[in-house]
Amino acid sequence: MSDKHWMPEILYEEVEGGLTSKIPFITVPQEEAMPKILYIFESRDTGEVEPDSDGEELPVTEITLHQYVDMEILKKGLTSLEYDNVRWVLGLGPFAEATEKGKEISQNIRQNIE
Repeated sequence: MSDKHWMPEILYEEVEGGLTSKIPFITVPQEEAMPKILYIFESRDTGEVEPDSDGEELPVTEITLHQYVDMEILKKGLTSLEYDNVRWVLGLGPFAEATEKGKEISQNIRQNIE
């Protein structure tokens, strides 16, 4: 990893049926690692306005800081029960069930290809 501060950039594919299937991605340079946590501000227009120094009305924006964590880091650092609790809070099923469903989906795809 380099000593300079690397700024990850969240990208989106513009084509249908692309490599990431419309899931945002980050291109990580070889000398860097995928961030363990991302800090992202949510910006919302409040519907209100305030005058600027010239008296012109500007929209009032509310910003809220959110943090997104790499689930692989949590999976490695938590017990399976703790990890399943995190998944539950996020509205996901237990990891073992999700793994089985994923295997079934993969098998169905393989059968449809053949």
